[in-house]
Amino acid sequence: MKLRRDEMVLFLDCTSSTHKKTRAYAHSISGHIQEYTFVDFKFTKSIWRDILTMLAVEPKHLLNKADPKYQKEIKGKAFDEDGWLNILINNPCLIRAPIALMHDKAVFCVSPKDIYKLQSAQEAQF
Repeated sequence: MKLRRDEMVLFLDCTSSTHKKTRAYAHSISGHIQEYTFVDFKFTKSIWRDILTMLAVEPKHLLNKADPKYQKEIKGKAFDEDGWLNILINNPCLIRAPIALMHDKAVFCVSPKDIYKLQSAQEAQF
């Protein structure tokens, strides 16, 4: 994903208060935010591969393992890369934290203040 110099892309769940707090902090970093919900955005395997590469994490790291759906349908099963990508595409409600992208960097915002890791990346580019 190529972004403008001052642009941020934020993927989140708008019903979560923690995600809303992350959104508020994001606005203190960038005035240009493209915001998408996990449920409404049409993710592809290619987009997920790019995001996972930028985050340097495995797909299962993004999932809420305490969710009953995870416990029933995913826990204890082995999946190949395509399987994990399909899980992310078909179960966006299981993603446990917002994902922010800026300047070819990505942050998985487990804590709302994790968004500020992008600010340090932005300052390093100037």
